[in-house]
Amino acid sequence: MRPIQNSQKKRPTNTDPVQTLRDHQPRHAFFVGIDSDGCAFDTMAVKQRQCFCQQMIACFGLQPIAEAACECMDFAALQSRTRGANRHKTTKRVIAELLPGHPMVRRCGFRVPDFPHYFRWVDDPSSILSNGGLQRAIDRATDPAARKELELALRWSRQADAMIADGIRRIPPFPLVRESLEKIATVADVAVLSSASTESLDQEWAEHGIDRYVSVIAGQEMGPKVRQLACATEGKYNGHHVLMIGDSPGDLEAAKANGTLFYPIIPGREAVSWRTLHNEIFDTFVAGRYAGAREAEHIAEFDRWFSVSPPWQT
Repeated sequence: MRPIQNSQKKRPTNTDPVQTLRDHQPRHAFFVGIDSDGCAFDTMAVKQRQCFCQQMIACFGLQPIAEAACECMDFAALQSRTRGANRHKTTKRVIAELLPGHPMVRRCGFRVPDFPHYFRWVDDPSSILSNGGLQRAIDRATDPAARKELELALRWSRQADAMIADGIRRIPPFPLVRESLEKIATVADVAVLSSASTESLDQEWAEHGIDRYVSVIAGQEMGPKVRQLACATEGKYNGHHVLMIGDSPGDLEAAKANGTLFYPIIPGREAVSWRTLHNEIFDTFVAGRYAGAREAEHIAEFDRWFSVSPPWQT
């Protein structure tokens, strides 16, 4: 295939990052959206445990219950149906929902800190849950308490990003990701749709030379995945000509909300999932035979993987 040149590849602007997705114009009849962390790269666990979790413990004053915080982060970010969610939504779930009921926290009598202003921002549907969105909220804040909490959250997020930029390197894509992208890009437009920062996505995809196969790299600055997928495809492709590939329930929800197809990369079975996609599923998708029973079978297998209750409750 002819690589997508840098001049063709769209990057977010400071004014309206989402416009780059709206401006995307089809080159093919098919479109494939691909998540990055945990889907194309085995980077999800290391980022969550070594960067986001460690910085969360330090910034939000959770040192006395660090072990419980790590267990809660593992469950929320990796094992449950909130796997792959935006970092701010995951952090709110850990601090506000999971930690207060954790047996280690109860035994030591630790009072989990509350951050109502930050959590209100996280829950606001109009918020763009990114560093830029946080900075805009800080600039608008008139309440000193709200400003302090939002600044704390921004410091945590930026420090985690700095750790990722400095320490998460040379982790290759899963087996057959490169070969699958090369195959897909001959007949379909390809975009990275992710809740990670665009800066880290650019770095990882360029480091391994697979950014050449995609026309758009969309990170958290472009909103949630359901919006990313809608802006990239709405009115441009037939619904059954769009396939979302991901490893989290949020990827599935984005596909369902947009009336498109979904193929799961199952955690712990990534190599098998990519081999099946490369050898079988993508061909059936292009031939119009993936929708229906075949897709439902893969989604059912995917749904069975996620834990409903935290391990400390069972």
